[in-house]
Amino acid sequence: MQLIRNLVLLVVLCLGMMVCRAQIIVGGDTPDGPVKIDYSSPKTYEIGGITSSGTAPLDQRLLPFHVGDIIEVPGDKISKAVKSLWNTGLYEDVEISATRVQGNLIFLDIRLEDRARLVAFGFKGTTKSEENDLREKMGISQGNIVNDNMKITCQNIIRKYYIDKGFYSCQVDVQEIPDEKVKNAVNLLFDIHKSKKVKIDKITINGNSGVTDAVLLRSMKETKERFRFMPFYKADTAIAYLFKHPGYYQSKDIKDHLDNYFADRVKLRIFKPSKFIKANYEKDKVNLINRYNELGYRDAVITYDTFYVQNNKMYIDIDVNEGKQYYFRNINFVGNTIYPTSLLRQLLGINKGDVYNQTLLNKNLTMKEDGEDIASLYMNNGYLFFSANPVEVAIDGDSIDIEIRIREGKQARYNKITVAGNTKTHDNVIIRELTTIPGQLFNRADIIRSQQVLMSMGYFNQEKMDVQPKPNETDGTVDINYVVEETSSDQLSLSAGYGATGFMLTAGITFNNFSTRKLFKKDSWAPIPGGDGQRISLQASVSTKYYQYYSFSFTEPWLGGKRPNSLTLGAYYQRQNNAYSRRDSLYAFTSIAGTSLSIANKLRWPDDYFHMSHTFSYEYYKVKNWSGFIFSNGYAHSLSYIFTLSRNSINAPIYPREGSDISFSVQLTPPYSIIGHKDYTGATDQEKYKFLEFHKWKFNVSWFTRIVDNLVLNVRLKMGFMGCYNQTIGIAPFGRFYLGGDGMTNWSYDGREIIGMRGYEDEVLSPNVNGQVVGASIYHKFTAELRYPITLNPSATVYVLAFAEAGKGWIDKRQYNPFDLYKSLGVGVRVYLPMFGLLGFDWGYGFDPVPGLSATASGSHFHISINQSID
Repeated sequence: MQLIRNLVLLVVLCLGMMVCRAQIIVGGDTPDGPVKIDYSSPKTYEIGGITSSGTAPLDQRLLPFHVGDIIEVPGDKISKAVKSLWNTGLYEDVEISATRVQGNLIFLDIRLEDRARLVAFGFKGTTKSEENDLREKMGISQGNIVNDNMKITCQNIIRKYYIDKGFYSCQVDVQEIPDEKVKNAVNLLFDIHKSKKVKIDKITINGNSGVTDAVLLRSMKETKERFRFMPFYKADTAIAYLFKHPGYYQSKDIKDHLDNYFADRVKLRIFKPSKFIKANYEKDKVNLINRYNELGYRDAVITYDTFYVQNNKMYIDIDVNEGKQYYFRNINFVGNTIYPTSLLRQLLGINKGDVYNQTLLNKNLTMKEDGEDIASLYMNNGYLFFSANPVEVAIDGDSIDIEIRIREGKQARYNKITVAGNTKTHDNVIIRELTTIPGQLFNRADIIRSQQVLMSMGYFNQEKMDVQPKPNETDGTVDINYVVEETSSDQLSLSAGYGATGFMLTAGITFNNFSTRKLFKKDSWAPIPGGDGQRISLQASVSTKYYQYYSFSFTEPWLGGKRPNSLTLGAYYQRQNNAYSRRDSLYAFTSIAGTSLSIANKLRWPDDYFHMSHTFSYEYYKVKNWSGFIFSNGYAHSLSYIFTLSRNSINAPIYPREGSDISFSVQLTPPYSIIGHKDYTGATDQEKYKFLEFHKWKFNVSWFTRIVDNLVLNVRLKMGFMGCYNQTIGIAPFGRFYLGGDGMTNWSYDGREIIGMRGYEDEVLSPNVNGQVVGASIYHKFTAELRYPITLNPSATVYVLAFAEAGKGWIDKRQYNPFDLYKSLGVGVRVYLPMFGLLGFDWGYGFDPVPGLSATASGSHFHISINQSID
């Protein structure tokens, strides 16, 4: 029996030496001769000494024995020592040998060879950006020990990275290359074979009869089949089936049949990729069952599913058991004393016989986006502690009775209103904008409105804004904490170009959260004094010889600090000349100097989205030796009053998803010709336009609605009309509307209003008289844009868009025809950078030729816009 045990031990030791380089040598050559160990008869020894050799140091804490311990050789402790050292992963070779035996003393040597260290690593088969991402994810660096575990871990990280990008067949090989300069060091090369992206070719759903494939596939938000457009594929088969089985087509709605027909033939992948990500697939299986539940199939389950790759394409099979479809029967309310059951039924919007939909039930109880739910009814009247619990009290066949148990609680009032996260904007600047005031009854609508106001300020990251209520039911109060994250709101613009006025340099800076009261406080300049919500804007444009433009504006949003009455002061000066010396008789120029004062206030009626403003404006025009204008020498004064009424309910300033922005304005000058009773028949142009008189009416509306997720439709309408008091004088040549292009024309010697329209050259859609664009007295422009965000990061918001536009300008209101418009289509991208504002890059195609102008006036055009100059 002892012999068998020794033989087994010997075999195990030999196999261990073959499998790895960790060795146990119970014996060895010494200067005194070989140390002899009898394998057949293990002996007990006292360890007389332990030495170490090799390239790696020994940490004796890893050993299960020490000098003075009694061990058996060969024995378990020797084996455990080798295993313990090897499992650290630090050594390439481990060897324990007996160097000397004196009586019952044994002396051991432990030889450790250090593993190779990493000098550098690189990639093959990657792009530069992918390489940077991988280096960050792998987290390895020079000096790391290179072992199999490290290499396998890195391979798995790389494969997961590419699988998430759709390269499901990605393979990674690791090449270990010894370093030529450093001993026992290696370089690693990760050779990556991405193969082709694995796209989902087909998702097959089996077992569904009550719900079409198309409906179920649409419920899977992230797991989508690849692009496919074959609307007539096997159409003959579908037509033949129609004639053979007419009853099948009569049993379903036409929409269901169209869904079935196009489900396999048309897959439009524009914004959603068709790559397979397992985590998303697991979520989409839940979405699929949720969709079944919304359609009344409350017992639906997935009985089996699998996914597999074939010919570099992903296939997914899902088997479902629908169960039967259920319907609402009786819905009763209990516990309501404040509001009658009839009102609650009306808000719930669910009737007997409707398809059972738990999601709709919960939504209409507590979560409707428009606020027309039962919870909003209570919470907008202070009942913060309200709750509604729907309970299924009876199931009879396919019918379900619901009892909605209401706990009204008592009304709550605001206690403390605080803000957090603002590092620049002062607390009072934020709190003064809020509609939640301590002591008032809790109102959920007020909190939502306050959030919208804070987002519209433009100082905070709209994606990180949060409201944290802290209710205290004991005393019936609630603390509200508004959490914000500051983002840069100041803007800098700098551009250079060459145009009609020569080389042009433009620079501008806008401080949107300025503080004048800190101007003389040294510690507040970081880099400028800010935090009080004031706005200062400076802009200058100059060319080498021809053109100058300077502007300044200042806005105080809370004049006096008690009410949201804003004061805006502005001034500008513009001058254009023909580059001759001022002393030259041929010197010619035109200039405009203007100033304005505006007072605006927020209205409380019809709601607090309304604003009203009153602006007083004065402009002085001067012309000398200037040809091509209404008069060559002279001047004109323009003193006007502008009334503006606007309503802005958009939910975010940078990427709005919902709401509208509507404005109406009228600009009036004094009717000098009527007051003076002067006959202008035969008067010169200088006499007619010495004091400008006109009335100008403008109406703008911009409406946003969310189509699905962050896909947003924006529809805009702009109209303008300019009239006169005296037909003998006619419509003033100053301040007219010029339509077309990107809306960025800086210079204008007649105070014109530039309205951008893509797909056409600048200003070409305005009236043309004898080959000269004279400006419109009436214009109309319609725009529809479909927008989708690439990133909503506040430091660089990017979204793409597709647009359709139609517009035109007329010289006389009697020629106005809202259906005779120039049309264009195109695509574009918007990039919001906090320091530069909103930058736009668009391509548009104008479909209609412009009479009297060359073919290039329409057709294909690229446009650049700054801060919504096109809009």
